[in-house]
Amino acid sequence: MPNKGFGRRKFIGTLTAVSLGGMIPQVFAANKVSDKLAALGGEPVRSKTKKWPKWPYVDDRMIEEIVKTTKSGKWSRINAPVDGQVATFEKQFASLTGAKYCIGTGSGTQALAIAVEALGIGPGDEVITSPYTDFGTVSAILTSRALPVLADLDPASYQLDPDDVKRKINSATKAILPVHMMGLPADMDKIMAMAQQHKLKVIEDACQAALAKFRGKTLGTLGDLGCISFQASKALACGEGGAIIGNDEQLMDQCFTVHNHGTTKKGKHTTIGPKNRMNEFEGAILNGQLPTAVERFELRNKNATYLNEKLKGFKGLVPQKMYAGTESGGYYNYAMSYKKEHFAGATRQQFLKAIVAEGVPFSPYIPNGLHREAWIDHILTLNEYKKMFPAARLKQYREQMSSLPGCDTVCDEMVAMHGSGSLIATTADMDDIINAVMKVYDQREQLKNL
Repeated sequence: MPNKGFGRRKFIGTLTAVSLGGMIPQVFAANKVSDKLAALGGEPVRSKTKKWPKWPYVDDRMIEEIVKTTKSGKWSRINAPVDGQVATFEKQFASLTGAKYCIGTGSGTQALAIAVEALGIGPGDEVITSPYTDFGTVSAILTSRALPVLADLDPASYQLDPDDVKRKINSATKAILPVHMMGLPADMDKIMAMAQQHKLKVIEDACQAALAKFRGKTLGTLGDLGCISFQASKALACGEGGAIIGNDEQLMDQCFTVHNHGTTKKGKHTTIGPKNRMNEFEGAILNGQLPTAVERFELRNKNATYLNEKLKGFKGLVPQKMYAGTESGGYYNYAMSYKKEHFAGATRQQFLKAIVAEGVPFSPYIPNGLHREAWIDHILTLNEYKKMFPAARLKQYREQMSSLPGCDTVCDEMVAMHGSGSLIATTADMDDIINAVMKVYDQREQLKNL
């Protein structure tokens, strides 16, 4: 193959100069894999007999907690409000995150919707958030009939672009809802400064970012409220659970009331709210894994740092940018931007077909931003939005949502690996990832045949 631009030797040399210990060439040499892409019949970098860690995580301690809860007959948190599984988890998770208070919920989406309602945000109000997220983020705002305003992304970090957030603040804006995408912190220095300047609330969507830290604080504790997801794919998982964390006692009491169908801790029916309580079985699963959760969290960060160092200087696959102040990440996904111009113009689909055949579980993530989904046109037909927002504002809103080029770039370039399970593998497994990337890059001219 003609040596174009960044051939294997140059790739190895550049990576060696900027990565830990110059380990790249030794790693690759030890494997002695075929130069022919596995997708075209060559020997894969990673044998099919080698398995990635299973997810969700299960151990005997978790099973024991479930059995104990089943036998107790106390299956709802109202049966054990002080010392039950949910109450115990809330205390332990608050302590683990450094928050004063924690409320268990039925899901991360529910946590976000409760936070919006508890802050008094509703019809006629606007909340600025990300277009690159699970729809639950936007759904939580819509539940209170507020208007979700999508700001564009920094295409290198996949996080909200503070400059576009600033452009979209107006007199109806009540809150900013940053999403810590992939479990890494958004640009919280600028977001918090903007919120303070404009007297806005901040709800952190830390659903993918349990335990991650920014400038010494756990994500979810920087803003007014933080929301976490424990859905089955998350690094802390119990099926569909979630949590709200915060330090303002009065505000957290209001969150409790909203999540408890509008009923206070004292049994007074005072406001509007669904029943979004976490159940005792979810609490049991979480309590069972908390003793070892930090160990897995630290291993994910260690492996992510290792991959970042190995890929440093390589222009074809660029790891997610981190902002100054980032200390650790939740790593729901380990994410990168695929630059096809450095792979002989091969499409992302061709690259992914090749890398998966080598035994590495890379995939795309969100196919298109939420600004390109049908919900926007739908809410603009609803009477409540027509009544609460001037026609000129709704027209402007529709126009604003039609162009978010940073988000489009992220959707087109994203390559991700599920972090909850894959990133708790061994260093040798991480080496397989690097070796596969190197092989596919070196044989990039073969990609056109896929």
